[in-house]
Amino acid sequence: MTFGFAPSSAASMSTSAASTNPLTRILEPAEWAAAGIPLLRSPREVVSGLHSRHRPAPTTAIVAVLDPDERLNASASFTRRPAPADGWMFRNALLAQLRRIIPHDLRRRTPVRTAVLIYCRDGDARWTEEDGAWMWGLRDACTLHGLRCGAYITLTRDGWQVLGEGRGGRRPSADSPPESLESSGTAEAVQPRTGGAASEVLRRAAAR
Repeated sequence: MTFGFAPSSAASMSTSAASTNPLTRILEPAEWAAAGIPLLRSPREVVSGLHSRHRPAPTTAIVAVLDPDERLNASASFTRRPAPADGWMFRNALLAQLRRIIPHDLRRRTPVRTAVLIYCRDGDARWTEEDGAWMWGLRDACTLHGLRCGAYITLTRDGWQVLGEGRGGRRPSADSPPESLESSGTAEAVQPRTGGAASEVLRRAAAR
């Protein structure tokens, strides 16, 4: 697969949470790469397992919480309604899902569990402002729920791509049938609990 970044008209992200400009609630690829996001040891296994469980279609987001050994603790899937990309709205929706599927870890001095996000969308694997808004939302939601911010992964018809790392593969893709959980290597993972209704911008499609 090829990997690159599409041109972005967004300015550098302001750290002010009070900003009312959605374009400031976006993380650029360089900012994401500099944030020290932990690398997945087996990204294809994680992607394949979540793809098999949730069978996402374009505009579906899957948020999952992994333990230190990358075993799945919980996950939920939901779809994004047509609306301008806004990291603050994405943050609220992700946080609502996390609160429904797993207790927070705010009492821990150091986060132990990691949240990862897969977003299935049209287009190619290059970064877009919508991806930047999801990155912003994931990072903020993790902070507010006491989790480590993990990988942001896009799933397109070309395959899957861990943005900011350059790792990816052709399968699974947005068009591919799901593998069985046994063949994806996640048969022993905890069956994920799924979330309920999302925010005003996002609604749950099918928590499978």
